[in-house]
Amino acid sequence: MPEENGSGARVPNEEKGVQGLVREGSLVLRNHIYSVTEITQVIKAALETAVPQVWVAGEVSNVRRSGSGHIYLTLKDAGASMSAALWKNSAERLKFELKDGLQIVCRGRIDVYPPRGSYQLIIDQVEPKGKGALQLAFEQLKEKLRAEGLFDPERKKKLPLLPKTIGVVTSPTGAALIDILRTIDRRFAKVRIVIYPARVQGDGAAAEIVEGIDFLGSRPGIDVIIVGRGGGSIEDLWAFNEEPVARAIFACPVPVISAVGHEVDFTIADFVADIRASTPTAAAEMVVEKEEAFSERIENFRRRAEQALRYELQTRRGGVDKLARHGVFEGFQRRLWTLGQRVDELESRAWDVVNEERRRIADGISRATLAAERMAAVLGRRLGDAAGRAALVEERIIGAFRTFLGKRTGEWERLSASLQAQSPLSVLKKGYAVVWLEGSPRIPVTGVENVRPGDAVVVSFYCGEISAEVRSVDPARSIEESIGAVGGADAPERKDRNSDEGKRRS
Repeated sequence: MPEENGSGARVPNEEKGVQGLVREGSLVLRNHIYSVTEITQVIKAALETAVPQVWVAGEVSNVRRSGSGHIYLTLKDAGASMSAALWKNSAERLKFELKDGLQIVCRGRIDVYPPRGSYQLIIDQVEPKGKGALQLAFEQLKEKLRAEGLFDPERKKKLPLLPKTIGVVTSPTGAALIDILRTIDRRFAKVRIVIYPARVQGDGAAAEIVEGIDFLGSRPGIDVIIVGRGGGSIEDLWAFNEEPVARAIFACPVPVISAVGHEVDFTIADFVADIRASTPTAAAEMVVEKEEAFSERIENFRRRAEQALRYELQTRRGGVDKLARHGVFEGFQRRLWTLGQRVDELESRAWDVVNEERRRIADGISRATLAAERMAAVLGRRLGDAAGRAALVEERIIGAFRTFLGKRTGEWERLSASLQAQSPLSVLKKGYAVVWLEGSPRIPVTGVENVRPGDAVVVSFYCGEISAEVRSVDPARSIEESIGAVGGADAPERKDRNSDEGKRRS
């Protein structure tokens, strides 16, 4: 029989794990009260165990890509619908774009999302129904770039007539590079070739092709770029169907020739490039004309220009002869001489005017120079006078300052001497002493009220100190009495002491 736990819910006598119940074929325990979380976990384990992996076909709807990179969608048919999700790592492997209305076949596992209590299909592989993934991705990207105008003819750049430097982005070990080099060398060996080695298939190939296009497009002196490789399957050529490659070709400032695969192979790069060549050899023939043919064209242009020039000269000469024979030009030579003489007279007058102006300008310069010299002399005298006055004023200021400084120095010396005389150290030099109460810190004794009999004191002289003990305290005795007592009672002793001291010195 079930028992009740502390919260009032009944639990079985022997609990079993959810996976154990599923393995035994039972989804729930009889007479057990489950919480929502518990029953959801039972259903989740049962579905994941019963449907570990499954292929599902249906129509895509409600596609939504989250900021984390996951893709959420709904799969449906005429009878039902189910939620589905592609985690970021699976979504990044998609070659085409999931859109509403697209029929797909996908592989995944059933999972239960506990917060909503709903099941969903976690997709790890998806293919378009009835059409390959790569072909669908090709068509989707083609329509996208066409709508953006990357295929517009008016945006195509023209090839240079005779390029001096050609850039090539391809595999350094492929046959395409050999075909390009041989063709260019055979047709016009004077052209310089810059090769950017790049992988042309497999993971990372598109990124290397983009780097090559960007590098050669930004390099000074590159006149045209050939991007291509030999033939292969759609998987082999897929690097040239990547969107970054298409946008790099479109943004390149240098004309780009796409030479991918054979005549029947078409890639996104072919549509975006300025010119599409059916093969790498055709691209080399397209960008470089034969040297002999180019020389022949130049010679043809030269002959045609020479003939046109001769015809034009003959036509103009006939017109001049006809005009010379016209009656209007009779006596034309005499009129020319008359006009020439008139020109000579006018030229002579013009030179006279010019020379006169030159003399006037020279006189003006001479007068201006003389005035400048006079002004400089006057300014020099004035500056000399001003300098003399400034020197006199400077001497007066220096004298006044020295007098003021002498007065202040004497006053400072007097004040310093007065202050030194009143210094306690000067008093101590005269033989006086300072009495301290012994201890830490020492406290100066300023009156008899600060000490008591038995106190230890220190007597500090200007040089040295003694320790003493207070025997008695007489607050009524004056300094005059003490001085008199010292002079009377101790006079003979001091006299004898002085006499002894004099003898020792002798």
